[in-house]
Amino acid sequence: MVDNAWPSWLPLREDLCALTPYGAPQIHDVIQLNTNENPYPLPTEVAAAIVEEIAQVVKNLNRYPDRDAIELRTKLASYINAQSGTAFGVKNIWAANGSNEIIQTLMLACGGAGRTALGFTPSYSVHPLIAKTTGTAWESGLREEDFSLDIGRAINEISRIRPSLVFLTTPNNPTGTSTALRDIREIARVCGEIEALLVVDEAYAEFSSESSAVTLISEFPHVVVSRTMSKAFAFAGARVGYLVASEPAIEAMLVTRLPYHLSALTQAAASVAVDFAATLQSEINLLIGERERVAAALTSYGYRPVPSASNFILFALPHSSTMSSAQAWTYFLERGVLIRDVGLEGFLRVTIGTKDENAAFLTVAAECAATTK
Repeated sequence: MVDNAWPSWLPLREDLCALTPYGAPQIHDVIQLNTNENPYPLPTEVAAAIVEEIAQVVKNLNRYPDRDAIELRTKLASYINAQSGTAFGVKNIWAANGSNEIIQTLMLACGGAGRTALGFTPSYSVHPLIAKTTGTAWESGLREEDFSLDIGRAINEISRIRPSLVFLTTPNNPTGTSTALRDIREIARVCGEIEALLVVDEAYAEFSSESSAVTLISEFPHVVVSRTMSKAFAFAGARVGYLVASEPAIEAMLVTRLPYHLSALTQAAASVAVDFAATLQSEINLLIGERERVAAALTSYGYRPVPSASNFILFALPHSSTMSSAQAWTYFLERGVLIRDVGLEGFLRVTIGTKDENAAFLTVAAECAATTK
């Protein structure tokens, strides 16, 4: 729907009338490299263990699930502790239907009328969208031409705007760039001075060599870190995200959560997946290797890939290209490869897939580059 096209009987908020639903094209019978999914299916042993666990849970679906998802949260705390050398417990973790629900619940708790959220764009487009739908004012701080973050400039913007929430995505989507922990510490320090919540979105953390911002929480309790099982756990279809935070921040989430928001089936599947974390994440190094191979090949064809610490690559079209981003996107799609037009003119984004999928993408990329010379 477009502005003023909604029926008169629908009392939609005026500030939402011009919005369109978030989403990426869902096209079948093509190689799908547009939504940053892990390309590898669950190993047979993991799938079997999940099915076995769900078979037990199904017997009690007449009852509500564990409202607080204690078992899953406990396992996620152990997983984070093993990764980052921290000492979190169940009260430092909140699990939800994907990291998007976490962002929405945070905005409901700490945003709203009279509150402002600040993010550094280009970044995850859902952040300003959720701000809009929760009535939270949104301010966009800008990144540098190479999509890095000028920490001095970012600190000045935080001090000037004095937002209630500051969003920092690292590795950043859609650019793949990461922010060093020492720089996040400086941002956390300034956020503490103005009593702002620093929300660090680490959806792609397992693909990065940077230390996680969860290591800052004991020093800066106003730092909260959003994570997901969709990428590194190859669990996108299950829709599980989680927040790592100080106990008061977790308690605030419980105020604005929906009752029984995480189904018994989801909790059971996710609990098993965490048990198999090492198995599910065994392809991470393979994906990182493929990421570097794809970036090198793109460079050889005349594209300009942005250095990535994630499972995708944002790349600029060759200087010689006469195509717009939309035209190049269509060129790939017509040849059976679906990638992402992220709204940055002159750039496209590709998810790292299997070796065969990447080979197909690179074949089209070479043809596209040669066509536009």
